[in-house]
Amino acid sequence: MIGVVGTACLGVAAWQVMEYYEIPPFTDKGDSISFAKSGRGDGAQAADSKAQMATGPEASFEISGHADDGSKISVTTLKGQKSGFTGKVWVWAPKEYFDDPKYRNSGFPVLIALPGGSGFPNNYFGFDNGTIKLESSIAKWVKEGKSLPFILAMPVLNPEDTDKKGSPHPGRYWDGSDIPGQPKMGTWLTEDVPDLIKANFRTIKARDGWGFMGNSTGGFAGLKSVLQKPDKFKAVIANGPDIVPDSLLWEGHDKEKAANNPRVLAPKLIERGGPDVYLGFQIGDGKGEANDKKQIDSFISQYGKGPVKTKLHVIKGGQHNGATYLPNMDTGGMIQWISEHMQGPVD
Repeated sequence: MIGVVGTACLGVAAWQVMEYYEIPPFTDKGDSISFAKSGRGDGAQAADSKAQMATGPEASFEISGHADDGSKISVTTLKGQKSGFTGKVWVWAPKEYFDDPKYRNSGFPVLIALPGGSGFPNNYFGFDNGTIKLESSIAKWVKEGKSLPFILAMPVLNPEDTDKKGSPHPGRYWDGSDIPGQPKMGTWLTEDVPDLIKANFRTIKARDGWGFMGNSTGGFAGLKSVLQKPDKFKAVIANGPDIVPDSLLWEGHDKEKAANNPRVLAPKLIERGGPDVYLGFQIGDGKGEANDKKQIDSFISQYGKGPVKTKLHVIKGGQHNGATYLPNMDTGGMIQWISEHMQGPVD
């Protein structure tokens, strides 16, 4: 009897280990997953509803990983109808979206989470492992009452990251923008990716339910997008962002470059008188961060007024990386701040 029980316990333990490390066949990674039923809700939608049921068509998703609470991260390949660019998008929705009866017909807020670095062929937020456990962190913060239960959309940021020999392209990134003659990455991030989420999930009709977060060049793309399209997006957490577009691909396109420059967009928004946008900045004060902090300080000093609402958290000893930024979204209060200024689940 003792031998049978011991063998059974070892078997259960081994199964759990193999599932944790996603060793086939003890994992559902790669399996198809559908959000169609949960996206439609289960009741009649009032004409004046603030929620938007999933519009379709349904995308083809497969499971790419799991958060610590067991919720699933999935991925699809999106052919952007407006940008013409094809790339991967990872998505995650909290358990409240699927399991809480009081939210069965509610639209949920969305954060478009953008990585730093090349942002291609993967978005590192789409894999809940290592030190950048975004999905697990959001799930935890929701339970602690610090965060709204955001749907996360995690697209690739750039169309490529190396040349044909596999070497990095110096200065070859797209600033999350439609650079003439290049893939329309601005349209991809602000039109095609939101359309994908609207097609498959219950979302919020108004801009109050749409925001960005991002690191480094991803932080710049989110910051620029909110200032450029404040009718569509309300807020951003920009971690260690560039403040001006600086890709070498802008050469010869000064007019278009200016149209994607936060230092040009912010004063125009102030002059128009709104709508209000909420720009949250995080920056470390560790070695090599002084110039970036100076640029952020200057931007806030000049443009943090009127409809441009800002918050700055300086991370003591912080470096320019996700391992610094993510935990400080909690300890520095940034996730609670953006949650206070965005719309929570609503019918």
